[in-house]
Amino acid sequence: MAVVVTAFGTVPMTLSACGSGISEPARAEDSGHVLAVYGEGRDSPDSTAVLYTREGPRWQPIARCPAHNGRNGWTADHRDGDERGPVGVFGLSDAGGVLHNPGPRLPYERDRDADAPPNDWHQAHQHDFDHVIAIDYNRRPGRPSDDGARPEGDCKGGGIWLHLDRSDGTSACVSVPKDAMKFLLRTLDPARHPVMVMGDREELGA
Repeated sequence: MAVVVTAFGTVPMTLSACGSGISEPARAEDSGHVLAVYGEGRDSPDSTAVLYTREGPRWQPIARCPAHNGRNGWTADHRDGDERGPVGVFGLSDAGGVLHNPGPRLPYERDRDADAPPNDWHQAHQHDFDHVIAIDYNRRPGRPSDDGARPEGDCKGGGIWLHLDRSDGTSACVSVPKDAMKFLLRTLDPARHPVMVMGDREELGA
């Protein structure tokens, strides 16, 4: 993969070997906001999220936080139920959640019923979806974050979100602390075509 090297570090820009799970892959070089999620290892649920903003030809990191990914790690060929996050570059176009929108940027649809975790989930996870940002993997951008369409087929999985963290691995989503989620919702600008670059450090070359 190619990276852009700046005085502030590296931002992964393309993933030549990785499928995107969407018909028209997102490209980091077309974006002004990149949320890079660096997984600690191929089989690890632990990661670090760094938000970069483009300022002219340079990338500036403006926020960093601990994060979690799929409890089984990462894969370049995500399948439904494998509990691994898909490696790739994906748009961040739609948001939603159980609670009101804390920021005015991304399109946000509140739905207490559709976004609420099932009642039989552990109490620790009952607020995972208070705020979510849909990761444009195997979904149609521009639709509500909980839209169930999977244009590449059910076998490729879907419904992969950026959501609130509870200090453990996820089914395939990426999770971040509540304060970080609110910051992202207030910062990510649709006019700057925000994308997420995600995967283990080895795959990302980071």
